[in-house]
Amino acid sequence: MQFAEKFSLKSYNTFGVDVQAKKFIAVHTAEELKKVLQQTYASELFILGGGSNMLLTKDIHKTVVHIAIKGIELISESRDEVVLKVGAGENWHQFVLYCLNKGYGGLENLSLIPGNVGTAPVQNIGAYGVELKDTFESCEALRIQTLEVETFNLEQCEFGYRNSVFKNKLKNEYVITSVNFRLRKKDHQLSTSYGAITSQLQQMGIKNPTITDISNAVISIRQEKLPDPRKLGNSGSFFKNPVISGDQLKEVQNNFPEIPFYKLSEQEFKVPAGWLIDQTGLKGYREGDAGVHKNQALVLVNYGSATGEEILALSKLIQKKVFEKFKLQLEPEVNVF
Repeated sequence: MQFAEKFSLKSYNTFGVDVQAKKFIAVHTAEELKKVLQQTYASELFILGGGSNMLLTKDIHKTVVHIAIKGIELISESRDEVVLKVGAGENWHQFVLYCLNKGYGGLENLSLIPGNVGTAPVQNIGAYGVELKDTFESCEALRIQTLEVETFNLEQCEFGYRNSVFKNKLKNEYVITSVNFRLRKKDHQLSTSYGAITSQLQQMGIKNPTITDISNAVISIRQEKLPDPRKLGNSGSFFKNPVISGDQLKEVQNNFPEIPFYKLSEQEFKVPAGWLIDQTGLKGYREGDAGVHKNQALVLVNYGSATGEEILALSKLIQKKVFEKFKLQLEPEVNVF
């Protein structure tokens, strides 16, 4: 267990915002986490995972508990599938690479997403037509009030678009300590139709892609469009893609017939938030060290010394401009503290 006071969180959030924690504790097992929770009121704690889906706007006057629980364990195996139990503190992309090395399919489209395994179910992370829920088996989570470890299955997690029960009615009540994934060993179900994967594979000269080929294509696309958080502070997509009704879509199409959209159901359509922002002319916009990335308008960046308040102010400007132009409300994907 690692302990420190007046601890800088700059290297513990991918925006690279320099705020301080009153106290900082890194826990490496569920038992260490229990011990911390036994000694401190829940209201005095701030749980921190990979720091990839958050914007810190002020110092944390609480004890920050960093979940650093590691380990990848084979739970079960059949001729076609495996179930892996993965510690919440494992880096997400490193876990994806581990699976690819073993020949386990299902996560390849989620390559290079920043963050840790334990926070992935909270957001139901997704990319290029695949979401975490597609391979999710269950997770173990420690209930903060009772210190009991409970298991949540797929249905209990109530996954939605960038959403889960842990982000809504059970918010701040549990800490995920491990996640179980069910992955394919063979007859992989490849997803190549979403986004630019097909054209990227063509550029790579690949006609019969493997799961590793899909991952490499996704990595190439993401590296071309998205900045590396280690070089330029960001949290990936700052806003959710708006999900609107058919009537709303028709209304927008009256003025913007070229608007791209993806049909989710007969009544729901998803509109790319990046396109909406781009149309406002804010792609590449910069105010001090807070900016909108030049290649992907959905990504807000910290060019060096931007504060969380400055990045938040920029996000509100974007919301205002998009609403004025399209009458659509952008909702942040990141958690703001």
